[in-house]
Amino acid sequence: MNWILATLFILIVIYLVSNYNRKKRLAKLKKYFIDNWGKPKSTRFHFRSIGQYYYNNFHKKDAYHLISDRVKSDLDIDAVFQFIDRTSSKIGQQYLYYKLRTIGTLEKLKKFSAFSQVFSNDDDLRLKCQLLLSNLNSNASYELEKLINDKTIEKPKNIKWIYALTITAISSIFLVFVHPLFLLLLIPIFAINTVSHYKNKENITYYLDGVTQLNKGLTVSKELIKIEKVKSHFKNVDFVKKLDSIRYKTKFIGFEKHIGGEFAAFFWLVTELIKIQFNIEQIVFFSFIDTISKEQKSIEQLYLFIGEIDAAISIASLKAGKELTCRPNFTDKKQIETQEIYHPLIENCVVNNLNLIDKSMLLTGSNMSGKTTFIRTIAVNSILAQTLNICFAKTFTAPFLKVHSSIRITDDLQENTSYYLQEVLTIKALLKASKAAEPCLFVLDEIFKGTNTVERISGGKAILAYLNQKNHIVLVSTHDIELTELLKKENYELYHFSEQIENEELLFDHKLKSGKLKTRNAIKVLELYDYPPEIIADARKTEKESFN
Repeated sequence: MNWILATLFILIVIYLVSNYNRKKRLAKLKKYFIDNWGKPKSTRFHFRSIGQYYYNNFHKKDAYHLISDRVKSDLDIDAVFQFIDRTSSKIGQQYLYYKLRTIGTLEKLKKFSAFSQVFSNDDDLRLKCQLLLSNLNSNASYELEKLINDKTIEKPKNIKWIYALTITAISSIFLVFVHPLFLLLLIPIFAINTVSHYKNKENITYYLDGVTQLNKGLTVSKELIKIEKVKSHFKNVDFVKKLDSIRYKTKFIGFEKHIGGEFAAFFWLVTELIKIQFNIEQIVFFSFIDTISKEQKSIEQLYLFIGEIDAAISIASLKAGKELTCRPNFTDKKQIETQEIYHPLIENCVVNNLNLIDKSMLLTGSNMSGKTTFIRTIAVNSILAQTLNICFAKTFTAPFLKVHSSIRITDDLQENTSYYLQEVLTIKALLKASKAAEPCLFVLDEIFKGTNTVERISGGKAILAYLNQKNHIVLVSTHDIELTELLKKENYELYHFSEQIENEELLFDHKLKSGKLKTRNAIKVLELYDYPPEIIADARKTEKESFN
């Protein structure tokens, strides 16, 4: 009797300690979410894993427009993502990255924005959802998308033999009562089964994390569906019932993931021997694969359900930060009109206004004045407007635009491609894109800087005039002041950035100004950095004789 009481006492103590630790972890996590609301993450970003859903997703071909890898690089989209990502789960993080690079319909965009506003207005709701979503914040959660996008593993050709061996093994057990020698049949069967069992382990290992996270995701989704404000945003949540029906199979496949300790290892060994002898794991696994194939749509609905909630909370957190943000206003006109726009990655960024109506922009300016940063600012905000319905500005008005760019061009040594040829190929892709009926935003920096001045200006003028047709909008920055008069005739509005020199120091105000640049600073910079006087004198003489 005493040992029963002692055992009961130990179990009660274990429960109380476990419950105390759980509440302590929950309180710590709750404090973290409260303290970090409206703030960027300080964690490391694994973009290979974060981008898996975007790159593997076969639905993205149906999107209005995709942000290409070229645009991603030119506009530092990964760095922008690091700033805006406030998700609580790895699934939400993958989904938010997918949204940032996928322009869909205006209807879906407005629906997402309205959903995000629900969390902005209800702190208790978003905190409750964040705590639930945090259960899917391990790196293993990145693997759930494999169950959606990966090609299903085919059954082995010898599957009939696997069933036959299983039947034989079971029959041998019963035939022992007829004659004990039948027990010896289990030895060769075990040897054969061991080979196929461990060969199949590779398949199970590949799916293990995804299967484990499917179970966790289902548990989290069940709790989230109980919240009426969350459930009302989704038309259909039947995926929970469908996936609940396969839960025991997924738990069986993910069994090994939860084994730990010496006693558990012994238990694993016993169950492993039984699974090998009767091919239990293989039979269940291939039955599971069939089910996964049939329920792939339900798994994706679960993924999107979790991702949509987490992404909506992330944008609510972004809007709650200290940064100035606004909702964009979309128009059918060839127009970009914005007030106090800035780049979110630049600390204390100088805000600017832009008003382009039925025109494109040619931006000139001194070195280091901010030309490239400004055209990136407009392009980044255009993408954020169309994907997340938010801009870093006081106001932002523009149409839905397919964004294309040519900013960072490099030699391709592996392909033996020169800088100029690489630029030619990049701009050719822009020319092809300009044939689209939908309006495009073309962002170019220093066009054809890989060739001589005469051909750079003449070729640049022809290409920029060609791109500026239909409802397309072109934003181009250049040092070539000669392009200003040529492109003014081609419906380009002229803007520039300038500098001042005070106390032998170059000062930039980074304010956008109308008209073309009338000053140069390259030689002055050489002088300020103590280049030999004879070089400065020679340069000024050549400048005066050749270009004035």
